[in-house]
Amino acid sequence: MTTILVTGGTGTLGRLVAERLRADGHEVRVLSRHTQPYAVDLREGGAGLDAAVAGVDAIVHCATTPRGGDERAAAHLIAAARRAGVPHLVYISIVGVDVVPLGYYRTKLAVEKLVEESGLGWTILRTTQFHDLVVQLLATMARLPVLHLPAGVSDQPIEVAEVADRLASLAVGAPAGRADDMGGPEVRTFPSLARAYLRAAGKRRPLFNVRLVGKTYRAFRGGGHLTPGQAVGKGTFEEYLAARFGGERQG
Repeated sequence: MTTILVTGGTGTLGRLVAERLRADGHEVRVLSRHTQPYAVDLREGGAGLDAAVAGVDAIVHCATTPRGGDERAAAHLIAAARRAGVPHLVYISIVGVDVVPLGYYRTKLAVEKLVEESGLGWTILRTTQFHDLVVQLLATMARLPVLHLPAGVSDQPIEVAEVADRLASLAVGAPAGRADDMGGPEVRTFPSLARAYLRAAGKRRPLFNVRLVGKTYRAFRGGGHLTPGQAVGKGTFEEYLAARFGGERQG
């Protein structure tokens, strides 16, 4: 039986990866800051991390935070994996981290480089944004009387469970290097996503497109975060909204 460690195993993605691996008969260790017996803050490292990686066949590294510390966390994890002789490290990244000069994207790219130069067998999967992140963004915008949207920007949201299935499959295979990117089924304009969200949530807001400035905005407008040639996802944004909000509403 294969033993696999999932970092961030209680998060949106990591929890589903762990569930899928268990369903397929693998032994799964979940590492997070508060989950015993592998309660570890990766940013600090320590003896608990060595115990977590000891004897595992693969690590799926899902732990991340936009508040900073991902590079330090990855360095600690890689060092522990080297000491334990772990044969395979799988890392989840984001489409466009090498194109869009957003701070969080730059951090993800830096972690990719750490993984690639780790000396371990490795696999990196880049995907587009999850449906729930797009909804979180739109819900925040909709707190105002007018929903302001970045003019000319589209997105390609993907169902997180499909990403979890792909990660689980990669984890039990041989190291693959850069796996094929994974994008949602449709490239959608932000106004179309916003209208779908407002209908499902039972809200009414006028939409106002705002033209922004800067390198990051230009990269998003240019589609640097999209992968239309790898639109392999199946679940649509409307299907996600229906499941989350209980079907289309009128408000």
